[in-house]
Amino acid sequence: INGVRGESGVSDDDLASEVLSHYSSASESASVIEEGTGEVVDEQTAQEETEDKLKQCIDNLMDKSAKTRLAALESLRLAFSSRVLYEFLLERRFTISDCLERSLKKGGGEEQAAAATVCALLCMQLGGGVEGEEGFKMLCPILSSILIDSFASLSARQSCARALGMCCYVSASDDAEDLLKSIGHLESVFVGAYPLGDGTLPSVKAGIPALHSAALQSWALLCTLCPASRINTILNHHMPRLHACLESSEVNFRIAVGETIALLYELGRDIDQEFEYEDCDALCDSLKNLATDGNKHRAKNDRRKQRSIFREVLHYIENEDFTEEKIQFGIEAIYIDGWMRRRIYDAFKEVLESGVRHHLQVRRTNFYNNRHILRDIFGLGPPLILDASVKASKISRTERHLFNSAAFKARTKLRNKVRDKRADVM
Repeated sequence: INGVRGESGVSDDDLASEVLSHYSSASESASVIEEGTGEVVDEQTAQEETEDKLKQCIDNLMDKSAKTRLAALESLRLAFSSRVLYEFLLERRFTISDCLERSLKKGGGEEQAAAATVCALLCMQLGGGVEGEEGFKMLCPILSSILIDSFASLSARQSCARALGMCCYVSASDDAEDLLKSIGHLESVFVGAYPLGDGTLPSVKAGIPALHSAALQSWALLCTLCPASRINTILNHHMPRLHACLESSEVNFRIAVGETIALLYELGRDIDQEFEYEDCDALCDSLKNLATDGNKHRAKNDRRKQRSIFREVLHYIENEDFTEEKIQFGIEAIYIDGWMRRRIYDAFKEVLESGVRHHLQVRRTNFYNNRHILRDIFGLGPPLILDASVKASKISRTERHLFNSAAFKARTKLRNKVRDKRADVM
């Protein structure tokens, strides 16, 4: 979108960049120095100026021009991904939800895809409370409708797949009925890649594998919320079919399948430490072939990426080995030490993009009683208030790892209690 101008005469591209600039600068320091004057403008003033721009963006969502609405959606995406805005959105959530629903129902494919992404960000901003649940219940039907509509734009369906998974994970994780419906809608999409009656994989149109990947990854995210009884059903039904999908000709879909198999294995081992897929030897043979694939018909980067991922999957299934990844932000860090944790982090990163570290590191302010959904999910606790003594102190890697692991395990126990409550319903 280049140089689109609304009624105000201000370029919507400029508005988008200003919104992001204001939020980025506000998150870095508690005050802003006005250029050329040396006058200190406190954070509250900067906050008010940015809110005025966001209000204009919200108004532009109702503009007759599709280009203006697209620019407004991009501005909101930038703002929502770069700062926590819970209180600002609290009193405007119904207006924004109405506008997003209108874009999803009446907009073209590009507008639908952009609106779905903003839906995911809005649910993340509102969190898992009553407000987030209200937003999810309002937007879930239209997201699901576009997702399963074979005549809808592929980019819109792919965006809706990611949004439905994220919105349900954040806002409806305690509602068994909504969780089951969302899982069912996502399943109905990616099973189109499953083997036919004769065991061969179906041929699909260009672009469909990316949709299958998005639906499968969102489905895997929601599987982490399911109770043990449901996980057993999933393992029995899906593992053999996912195993067959490792023969897909699409590298990114193969990788999504491999990561999902590893995640399901981890869920199975959580329930039963002795869990093993009935055709484990054949599965490991398939993984070994992919981990050493030297097919010259595949691009070199694709071969390298595939070999790396499938080596990890194979090592985990054979030896329960997982290559730990450290995500550093400021003086804190989280450790990705399992396939479930990786899927959760990757899902948020796909929506927040570069803003994921800001949402992890977000600091306290006097102006917002912020909710910190991402910090809660990874067991980080309230944002740190840094002073000189804290900055000067050094925490050992082992201490940080033990703290993060303990916090994540504590949250997992809490989620397991919720899973037990949902088990009766499922």
